[in-house]
Amino acid sequence: MVAPLFFAANISSLRSGSEFVLDGPEGKHAAVVRRMRAGEAIQLTDGKGFRVSGSVSRVDGASVIVSVAENKVETFPKLQLTLVQALAKGDRDELAVQAAIELGALSVIPWQATRSVSRWDGPKASKGRARWQAIASEAAKQSLRVWEPEVKNMVSTKELARLVGDFDLVLVLDPTANSSITGLGAIAGRIAIVVGPEGGVDELELNELEVSGAKRVHLGAGILRTSTAGLAAISYLVGSAGLWESAE
Repeated sequence: MVAPLFFAANISSLRSGSEFVLDGPEGKHAAVVRRMRAGEAIQLTDGKGFRVSGSVSRVDGASVIVSVAENKVETFPKLQLTLVQALAKGDRDELAVQAAIELGALSVIPWQATRSVSRWDGPKASKGRARWQAIASEAAKQSLRVWEPEVKNMVSTKELARLVGDFDLVLVLDPTANSSITGLGAIAGRIAIVVGPEGGVDELELNELEVSGAKRVHLGAGILRTSTAGLAAISYLVGSAGLWESAE
């Protein structure tokens, strides 16, 4: 059984033989929700690439005391993926966020697209972002990733267009594009993947993003849902970058 992972601050000084008290929400989750017991394997991360492996020495109420066996500093990913996800109705956008983080995306940008049925107006913006952040953090822990993802503030199309220059490459998933994502080959660096809402990306938005430097690509002949398009694109890029060749 793979040891579960929990986020914890101030653990970079931990060495083999030391102990750490995992308390707060993460400690409560380990002790009360997961009901971890003495002797069970556990992992900790500071969300910045530092991983601690050890075992539970004892449980104290809503806290878990971890006996450290080893630590490891993991290198920053050569492929730094950001999902730009248009707001969608139901839980489709949330499913997209969850899958993207599990596959290795480091950040998510909520996008209020022209055709988005769901709207984050007023207080909904902060509540929506907090909800996505909780989903992203849980997805990172579930997939044992030591880089805590960040859900950024919601953007409009004009704001998104201004962000294009912050990335090495921005890919807009568009079934009408002339180029396939398979023509990119292996890529690295800061890559953003833009996924539209249920009705697709408006033509004016496509033009605005393309003028700003984004590249339109398709995923073959089929039309994927907003909840699965980003998943397909990220899967292809991660595989092409060789990140599935080793489990280490």
